[in-house]
Amino acid sequence: MKELKRILLIEDSANDAELILAALSENHLANEVVVLRDGEEALDYLYRRGLFRLRMEGHPVVVLLDLKLPKIDGLEVLTELKSDPIMRVIPVVVLTSSREEPDLLRCYELGVNAYVVKPLDYHEFADAIKGVGLFWAVINQPPIGALPPAPHRQQERN
Repeated sequence: MKELKRILLIEDSANDAELILAALSENHLANEVVVLRDGEEALDYLYRRGLFRLRMEGHPVVVLLDLKLPKIDGLEVLTELKSDPIMRVIPVVVLTSSREEPDLLRCYELGVNAYVVKPLDYHEFADAIKGVGLFWAVINQPPIGALPPAPHRQQERN
């Protein structure tokens, strides 16, 4: 059985997080989605420290990152990830309500893989999430380390 790829959702709005999870579920994306509420928690998760020091190995196949986060904002999270030689290969999709050109330009300067403005209409929002989820979790080839190491199995003999 093929192992499903983990998605990391960093979103402080409980409402937006629920809409994203519902949209992924409605479109039959059964991937594990880890939801974190602030940038500090996200970095702890990614670097396996603090409360997450014992989490399963492997990086998410994609990080869905809101920009306006408490504690450490999304731009700071993006800066840290894209400046780290190990973490920079993890695809990051900014999912934000910000249409501000400086935010867009800064994200691309930092190396974001995609910038998606959250539509206000629920159906458009669900369609956008469906597209993001299908592409990054199913179609895209993930970077090495996106999945935990496979358990060692004894090779079958004929």
